[in-house]
Amino acid sequence: MRDQLHHLLATLRFPGMAQTLDRELDRAEQEALTPQEVLYHLLVEEARDRQERSLAYRLRQAKLPWDWTLETFPFERCPELSKAHILTLAGLDFVQRAQNIVFIGHPGTGKSGLAIGLLRQALLNGYRGCFYNAQDLLDSLYASLADRTTAQLLGRLSRYDVLVIDELGYLTLKPEQVNAFFKLMDNRYGRKSTLITTNLDYPEWYDLFQRKPLVDALLDRLQHHCIDSAGEL
Repeated sequence: MRDQLHHLLATLRFPGMAQTLDRELDRAEQEALTPQEVLYHLLVEEARDRQERSLAYRLRQAKLPWDWTLETFPFERCPELSKAHILTLAGLDFVQRAQNIVFIGHPGTGKSGLAIGLLRQALLNGYRGCFYNAQDLLDSLYASLADRTTAQLLGRLSRYDVLVIDELGYLTLKPEQVNAFFKLMDNRYGRKSTLITTNLDYPEWYDLFQRKPLVDALLDRLQHHCIDSAGEL
């Protein structure tokens, strides 16, 4: 009978229950558990296994470059940074409200670490997200123009609950990259949260993108649903 149960669980793709089946059946015999109790314990293990596999999948898809967490962030080295403010952000209300976060500061001030920590926190709580270096993102958008996959790429990027764009700085941008980037930000506006880290104050974004009307629209939309952390770093 156990072999048949294992076969059925494999067919139904219930690996969590399969892994604990023998243990729970032995336990049932020893403790005289009811069928309902055995079934409950098996379902709990299946739910736990699915949650763990789902989290592992989200972490892989997020492409986090480092295993940084908010728990390990060296707040003591950044006295100008408000730890209480960051821990409030870790409550993820900004994700539920589709708000944006912009970390502005000099290199080495912890912007990337904070963004990764907040993204990881979102992943742990069931949200989907992805980390992109700004140059890599813009290059991917430009490459998609060649094989006509821009719509698919923008669609995928627009569906992430949290999108981190790291190191938005002085880059060499083509007009097509600028247009695609603004299209992405427009798609996410008011729907999903975007975290941007940059060493450029907002006025310098005009020099970066060289499109004043588009930058005006971007800053207007970005800051409309934005938790501005420019003064924190």
